[in-house]
Parts: sequence; C-alpha cells; structure tokens
Amino acid sequence: MAYSADSWVKEYNEAAKLADDIGGMISEHDKLVSSGPENQRHASSIRRKITILGTRLDSLQSVLTKMPSNRPISEKEMNRRRDMLSNLRTKKDQMASALNMSNSRNRDSLLGPDAKPADAMSRTVGLDNQGIVGLQRQIMKEQDEGLEKLEETVTSTKHIALAVNEELDLHARLIDSLDQHVDVTDSRLRRVQKNLAILNKRMKGSCTCMSMLLAVIAIVILVVAIYLVIKYL
Repeated sequence: MAYSADSWVKEYNEAAKLADDIGGMISEHDKLVSSGPENQRHASSIRRKITILGTRLDSLQSVLTKMPSNRPISEKEMNRRRDMLSNLRTKKDQMASALNMSNSRNRDSLLGPDAKPADAMSRTVGLDNQGIVGLQRQIMKEQDEGLEKLEETVTSTKHIALAVNEELDLHARLIDSLDQHVDVTDSRLRRVQKNLAILNKRMKGSCTCMSMLLAVIAIVILVVAIYLVIKYL
C-alpha cells in the first residue's frame, strides 16, 4: 500500500488520538491505589501503548523522509509535518517520564520497603526463640508475596515485548511495501517521460515535412502563374 498525502495525515491523526488515550490512562492511573495487580496491569497497558506510539511515530518519520520529491507537497507543508511529529514525540516522551515517576513512587508497593539492619534488629527486641521463628516466617511470607508481584510484572513485560515485536514487524512490512511502490512509481514516471520525448520528436519531424510540402506547393503555384503571365502577354 503506497502512502499518499491523505493517508499520511490519517495515520498521524490516529497516532495523535492514541497519544490522547494514553494521557487519559495516565490520569486514571494516578487515581488508582498505589499497590495491587490492577495498578500493575494498568501501568503495563500504558507502557505498551507508549511503545506502540513510538513505533508509529518512527514509521511516520520514515515515510516523510522517503516521500518522493515529485509528490504535490510544498516545502512549507513538509516543515509543518515535521513540527507536528516533533511535538507529538515530545508529548510521548513527557508521558513516559510521568509514568516512570509514578512507578518510582510505587516501587515500595511492589517489592516492599527497604529494610535497614537497624530496623530488622529492632523487630527482634524482646522476642524469645519462638517469637524470632515466627518473625522469620512472617518475613519469608512477605518476601514470597513480593516475588509473586515481581513474577506478575515480568509476565506483563513479556506480553508487552510480544506486542511490540508484532507492531515492529507490521511497520517493517509497511515500509518495505512503501519502498516497492516508490520504485514502481519512479519507473513508470521515467517511461512516461521517455514516451513524451519520443512524441515531441515525432511532432517536430511532422511539422518539418509539412513545411517542405507547403513550400513545394507554393513554388508550383508560382511557376504556373509565371507561365500563364508569359503565355498571355
């Protein structure tokens, strides 16, 4: 499928809509409870959409760069589209930074707060052997819960990676298709230009023959006129 000016604008509008959706999801994410699987799934979905948005922007940039010079797009329009892409990419980077900051604030909810040696020692103060064993079991339980949350995050990241890989393959095929159509269009354009040159050359040759024929006819008429004048004088 070849990219035209209208299809490029349509693709950009879809990317802009995706960016708006991501912005709304980030606002909703800030309102969720800072811990729990729902928060993690929501954050993973946002990261996946941000990655997809980045690949779409890269594809639009590639199409804009490889667009043939004979397309009916002025330099002013090209600059305007470059500015549109730059602004949307900046918005994407800002949303990614906002999500990272939110995840950084929620890090303790995933793995638990960092335990200092002094805090660990203070928890054992006043405990007998049975109490220390119970405390150790509680700490192991907390670690198991943290590992379960970590496993959920790893699984979610794997799904994101698979989705991104599929998106990259799609855009790679689109770019390859664009290259093929550009080559075909360039070849057709060269054939048309060659045919026009041949037609122009033939038209010039026809005009020359017509001029010579008219000249011969004029000479014949002139000779007949002179003959008639001499005959009747």
